[in-house]
Amino acid sequence: MAKKKTAEDAPSGTAPDRPARLGRDAWRGVVRRTVREFRADNLVDWAAALTYYGILALFPGLIVVVSLVGLSGESGTRTLVDNVRQLAPGPLRDVLISGIEGLQGTAPTAGVLAAVGLLVALWSASKYISAFIRAVNAIYDVPEGRPFWKLAPLRVGLTLLMVVLLGASALAVTFTGRLAAEAGRMLGLGSAFVTGWNYAKWPVILLVVMVAVATLYWAAPNVRQARWRWITPGSALAIAVWIAASAGFAVYVANFGSYNATYGALAGVVIFLVWLWISNLAVLLGAELDAELARARKIAQGAPESAEPFAEPRDTRKFSSKEREQFSAAVHDGRRRDEQAPGKLPH
Repeated sequence: MAKKKTAEDAPSGTAPDRPARLGRDAWRGVVRRTVREFRADNLVDWAAALTYYGILALFPGLIVVVSLVGLSGESGTRTLVDNVRQLAPGPLRDVLISGIEGLQGTAPTAGVLAAVGLLVALWSASKYISAFIRAVNAIYDVPEGRPFWKLAPLRVGLTLLMVVLLGASALAVTFTGRLAAEAGRMLGLGSAFVTGWNYAKWPVILLVVMVAVATLYWAAPNVRQARWRWITPGSALAIAVWIAASAGFAVYVANFGSYNATYGALAGVVIFLVWLWISNLAVLLGAELDAELARARKIAQGAPESAEPFAEPRDTRKFSSKEREQFSAAVHDGRRRDEQAPGKLPH
């Protein structure tokens, strides 16, 4: 069997094209810098900002989902409640069920509520995307250089894509039990369809989440990126940390937390906010890891570890004169190292 290539085997002065080709020392440096930069970039505060905008977008989105499901009758809403009760993490479950039950009596105006909720959800979600763009720019230490006419379509496009992907996830969760059985009967697929879908929906939901996170990591920062990938080390870490943190937080709240004694009737809301904040921390941690992997590739080309900026911006039209000079010099140095200076690869 051929030996797996690492950074030691790469031509001198070139960056490893995949994280797997970074050596052990390089990976240790990536982990060390990820932890250090996570603190230095104030990602705890950025996660709090994203939580705020996420809350603004969540409840209008809930109105849309409940209103549309309500159009299918009481059985659709009941299926949604049952699935949320079984599947949603503890902090999210109580808040969602309370909201769904509060909207159950709105069937006569479901269409109007769905339209209004969709508009408000899109506006609120665009604020979340704007905050996320600013956060990942801080992670890459790059100012926003894209002009409004270029940034606004990106923000709207990402917002619409996230709404579609999250809507698809909600549909996958809702489309089960009685609804799936009825669809299978109408299509002549029988009970095998329902059984198969009950297993297949989880990979589908995971795939949707992976696409959403990978797209945010690729499109949001004002940084030139390699081609879009289904999954990156950062997105894999984000999803794994999110799953583990959600499970751990649910166990903590159920067995050790004193939120009910401290917050009383507001305990459910506070628990949900903390869970959403943890979720945003996981997403930002993944973005930080991908950024530090990009830095590691620059180090492999001969750049000093402390070099700032370390990434080439996508657009500099909104940069100040000082920022433009700084980034032009960094880009020139990087290209010169590529062409002339061999540099020492980490191993």
